[in-house]
Amino acid sequence: MAGSIFGKHFCISTWGESHGKAIGVVVDGCPAGLPLAEEDIQAYLDRRRPGQSRYTTSRQEADRAEILSGTFDGKTTGTPISMVVYNTSQRSGDYSEIASYYRPGHADYTFDQKYGFRDYRGGGRSSGRETIGRVAAGAVAAKILKELGMELCTYTCAIGDVRIDREHFSREEIGKNPFFMPDSEAAERAARYVQACMEAQDSCGGLVECVITGVPAGLGEPCFDKLDARLAGAVMSIGAVKGVEIGDGFGAAGARGSSNNDAFVSREGVIGKETNHAGGTLGGISDGSGIIVRAAIKPTPSIAARQRTVNKEGENIEISIHGRHDPVIVPRAVVVVEAMAALTMADALLEGMSAKMEHVRKIWGM
Repeated sequence: MAGSIFGKHFCISTWGESHGKAIGVVVDGCPAGLPLAEEDIQAYLDRRRPGQSRYTTSRQEADRAEILSGTFDGKTTGTPISMVVYNTSQRSGDYSEIASYYRPGHADYTFDQKYGFRDYRGGGRSSGRETIGRVAAGAVAAKILKELGMELCTYTCAIGDVRIDREHFSREEIGKNPFFMPDSEAAERAARYVQACMEAQDSCGGLVECVITGVPAGLGEPCFDKLDARLAGAVMSIGAVKGVEIGDGFGAAGARGSSNNDAFVSREGVIGKETNHAGGTLGGISDGSGIIVRAAIKPTPSIAARQRTVNKEGENIEISIHGRHDPVIVPRAVVVVEAMAALTMADALLEGMSAKMEHVRKIWGM
C-alpha cells in the first residue's frame, strides 16, 4: 500500500490495523539532542484514547506507547524513532457480519474496488485507530516546535449546530469538558445535542480549530508547497475530515478586499498585522501571525439506525450497525488535527533552514 509516508525532511511512516496486533510509526529526520521520553508521547495519546466519556466508544484501550529506537539517555540520537502501541481490546467478532456488505460512509466499497480484498474488522487500515501513529509522531514534532517557542492550541469550536461564543473563550476550559470546547456553556449545549443524537441512534460531526503561535515569518514555499496548502493536505488526510479552512476560509469568499486585507503596522520597529483574516500565511509563506487551521469533521458513519446499502452480490438490503462506536468523532479528532499541524510545521522548519546562505553559514561556520 502506497501513501503511508508523510513529510520530506521530518518524515513519518505509519503502519498497523485496527484489529491487528499493534499500531505504530517510524519517525525519520528528527534532529539529535531533543529531550524525549515515553511520557511525552503518552500525553498526546491520552487525549485521543477511547472510553474517556459517555460520548466516545466504550472500547477500553490503554494505548500505552513504547519507544523502540532512536533515543538514548532521554534524548533523540538522530536515527529513526520507532514507536509502537499494542492493541488489547479487539472484538473482531462484532464485525463478522459486515464482511458480506458495504457500510454507508465507510471505505468498504472503495477498498474492495482498489485491492479486491479488505480487512473488515473495524475498517482495518481505514479505521480511526490508524491515527495513533500520527499522534505519536505529532508529539515528537510538537516538542521540536516548543523548543523554538512555538505553541499549538487546538479545540472544538462546533458540535453539530452548537458553536462556541468567542466572547466566552477560555483556554483553561478546553480540558475540563468531554468535547474539548473553550466555552463551558457551549459544552453543556453540545452534551444535550449529542445525547439527542444518541437517543435517535444517530451521530453528529463538528469543527476543530488549531491555532499555532510563535511562528516566524518565512516558512513555506511560494508555489506547490505553500505552507497553507501543506497544512490543508495534512489535515485533509485524516479520515473523518471533509473540509479545511485557513484563516477566514470560505468566509473570505463573501468579503470585500477592503475588509479581508490585513493591514500591516510597525510597532517599535517590528512589522506585524492589525488583523489576521489570512490565517498567518501570505503567498503560501508564514507572515509571523498565528497560523489558524479549521477542520470540518463528518458524523460517525457507524450508527444503529437503519440504513440502506448493498451486499457483495449487489442485492439491496437494510442494515443496523452494532458494536462500539463514537456517537461523535470530534473530541478525539482534536489531538489528531494538532498532530498533523505539528508534523507539517516541523517539516517546514527543517526545509526552511536551506532558504538563505546566511542560514547555511550559521550552521557550518564557513
